Amino acid sequence: MALAIAGAAYWYFGSAPAQSAVRLANIERGNVVAAVSSTGTLNPVVSVQVGSQVSGQVKEIFADYNSVVKSGDVIARIDPESFVLRVNQAMSDLEAARATALTQRANVAALQAEVSRAQVAYAETERDLKRNQMLVEKGFVSQAALEKTQSAVAIAAEQVKTAQAQRAVGDAQIRNGEALVKQRESQLAQAKVDLERTTIRAPVDGIVISRSVDAGQTVAASLQAPTLFLIARNLTDMQVEASIDESEIGRIAIGQEATFTVDSFPGRTFRGKITQVRKAALVVQNVVTYMAIISAPNPDLTLLPGMTTNVRITVANRDQVLRVPNAALRYRPPGAATPTKNDKGPAQKGTESAAAPGSGGQAQATRERLTQELGLSAEQQAKLEAIQKSTAEKIAALSVDDPAQRKKEAGRLRAQSRTEIAAILNDEQRKRYEALAAEQRGVTTTRGTVWVPDGSRTPKSVSVRLGISDGTVTELLGSELKEGDAVIVGGGGAAKADAKSNTPRFGF
Repeated sequence: MALAIAGAAYWYFGSAPAQSAVRLANIERGNVVAAVSSTGTLNPVVSVQVGSQVSGQVKEIFADYNSVVKSGDVIARIDPESFVLRVNQAMSDLEAARATALTQRANVAALQAEVSRAQVAYAETERDLKRNQMLVEKGFVSQAALEKTQSAVAIAAEQVKTAQAQRAVGDAQIRNGEALVKQRESQLAQAKVDLERTTIRAPVDGIVISRSVDAGQTVAASLQAPTLFLIARNLTDMQVEASIDESEIGRIAIGQEATFTVDSFPGRTFRGKITQVRKAALVVQNVVTYMAIISAPNPDLTLLPGMTTNVRITVANRDQVLRVPNAALRYRPPGAATPTKNDKGPAQKGTESAAAPGSGGQAQATRERLTQELGLSAEQQAKLEAIQKSTAEKIAALSVDDPAQRKKEAGRLRAQSRTEIAAILNDEQRKRYEALAAEQRGVTTTRGTVWVPDGSRTPKSVSVRLGISDGTVTELLGSELKEGDAVIVGGGGAAKADAKSNTPRFGF
């Protein structure tokens, strides 16, 4: 290979004046890791704000910064004097209510006696009425006496009703008294609860990482509970809250590996995994970001809450693939046209991946990778090829002029093809396929152009299809290039043009 490059260095040897040298690099095979970089903040997984539900003066403080506390430990006390008085007042009110209830029960007993007396009097007047009716029939008593007896019966009946009504009033008073007793009992219970709340206790096991009050300070809990302490539940298990730009959030998925560093420990790398991607958008100065939560094991308590972290999330990983230097993709010889967004060549993007079948050479590469990764049988390979072919034909047949709509429809067809592929797999293959699909989340293929020495005076352009990139090298998916081929990565100065053709000429 060295001899080949040396021979190419003199391809323009005879007829051209001194040319500017260009730098070459080889297509190599190796690993490519695509990552998303961000910054974040270390925080405990669970941190509890301990506040006060009652107002008063802080009398004693029993915990300070870095104090290790257990659930139920007393960490502060608010002056309880006024709350003790409220409890005593509530107890007095309860005793008075109970006494009133007893008095009302006694009154009801007296009213019941009145009801019984009225009922006896009514029964006696009824007997007198029956006796007088017999005597009137025999002529021993006058009609006036009978009418007088009838009036006495009516009066006695009304007296019974009156006594019964008074008894009902007494019963209602008893129920009111009992309700008052329950009310006073509730007030006493509330006063006792408020008295108990003057003792501030740790709600969880943990470490006090913040203390906001001192002894003698007055806290007011009229509108909201003031925060007195902040307790981290477990500093051996922390998390990084990383802000991910909206352009990168589509590449982030739960379970992806992540590494981060902190300024306090230069040269040391900490590892974790994505445990949550929060859907709530954060907009700061018109910049939209999303929060990704990364686990951060901290068994030696090295990491501290609030530390700023530099996060690197691995979104894709390729082992032993062809790699082309990014400098070769950026290089353009003088006079060569620069691709634009409207060009359908080198700048065109696609969405093929190992989990979403494409067409042509990419489809074949997809089949080969899935066959290797999933161990597909010959029958499954035939079905996979049929699904890829059908998907490619449907995408080619799309009659949509709007590029955005066409991209949306193509994405729908590819998603449908992924479902069809999953249907031809067994359970174990399907799990691995879903893992590949998650790995390919947000990964797209692009097309680019590299320039190679051609044995003539003009370098030759080669269109290539590219995969993931780590910022230095890019995965080479499909082209006429192979491992060991030389590509141009840069020039050493201005090139001179041929006098007849105005074509750039280079010395290598």
